[in-house]
Amino acid sequence: MPECGRGRHALSDRVQGVREQISAASRVVVKVGSSSLTTPQGTIDVDRVDALVDVLAARRRSGAQIVLVSSGAIAAGLGPLGLSARPRDLATQQAAASVGQGVLVARYTSSFARYGLRVGQVLLTADDMMRRSHHANAQRTLDRLLELGIVPVVNENDTVATDEIRFGDNDRLAALVAHLTRAEALVLLSDVDALYDGPPSRAGSRRLAEVRGAEDLAGVEIGRNGSAVGTGGMVTKVQAARIATGAGIPVVLTAAAHAAQALAGADVGTYFHPGGKHPGTRLLWLAHATTGRGRLVLDDGAVEAVVTRRKSLLPAGVVSVEGEFAAGDPVDLCGPRGRVVARGLVNFDAGEIPGLLGRSTRELASSLGPEYERELIHRDDIVILDSHS
Repeated sequence: MPECGRGRHALSDRVQGVREQISAASRVVVKVGSSSLTTPQGTIDVDRVDALVDVLAARRRSGAQIVLVSSGAIAAGLGPLGLSARPRDLATQQAAASVGQGVLVARYTSSFARYGLRVGQVLLTADDMMRRSHHANAQRTLDRLLELGIVPVVNENDTVATDEIRFGDNDRLAALVAHLTRAEALVLLSDVDALYDGPPSRAGSRRLAEVRGAEDLAGVEIGRNGSAVGTGGMVTKVQAARIATGAGIPVVLTAAAHAAQALAGADVGTYFHPGGKHPGTRLLWLAHATTGRGRLVLDDGAVEAVVTRRKSLLPAGVVSVEGEFAAGDPVDLCGPRGRVVARGLVNFDAGEIPGLLGRSTRELASSLGPEYERELIHRDDIVILDSHS
């Protein structure tokens, strides 16, 4: 028995040592989901909001900067609009977000004011993360708010978002904001206390205290369904953790009730170890904040050149073009069998490309003019999504 006791202490010490990155972080992004803030009827749960703010204010008083990524706008709008459940149609979702966003920020403003702290609302869409000028402006705004001692409250701009409104319950946005603000830690709070190797309600399911890489998730059953008032499931949180750790940011996933312990580096929830690579901002948003507006189908030689040799994509290697897009838009690059292998920012409109296919850049320059002696997509504007194709 004494040996077992020493083993448990050794494990606890190791976990505590690993998680010191969380407790020591000077800039932390905290994401909280809708179900952790609202009642099932769609009204803001004041006690839950205040309990979260108590924890964040304490961390703020210790000298750390806090960025709060908060879901809940649509959920908060359900009650005032007399809706009993999250609406299915986009227009009503947007109406609920419009009403609920004001309710949500007013509640945060009042709650943080108890500690003499001010909040600033920042509404973003995936488009803001995708377009470089918007991205740079969002970064400047968040940095300045933090310099001024403000707690930014970030949410997806659900009132005008289209496809983004259905994605990830702000999990992906939180990971991108963590990278955008150069945060040293990301804490994902939800109504589930950790990632388990099976459904938490099933007997025998085991909490995963740490995830070091994809191999630790092999065979793990990850749920896709969110709560009745939210959109995210565990799968979106794992995806967000992958984005953040790939950018060198450690992540803790746990329940909102364990927020204080998580920020203190205690052994709660699941800790995702940061990876060794720190990709540039442009490649990160190209991989995770964009959706292909169309597709270019490549032959095997072009796939090998782009994926393995990291070359630019030339017209001679493209078999066909699908979809409507403009120069500068992100497009998916697919192999002959349809698997998406990369994404890049294309240099030509979709309507121009069919006339370029199968021809060398020199030939195109000779017949169409010098402006056509260039790549369809430059290698600096390509991110690899599947290196095994």
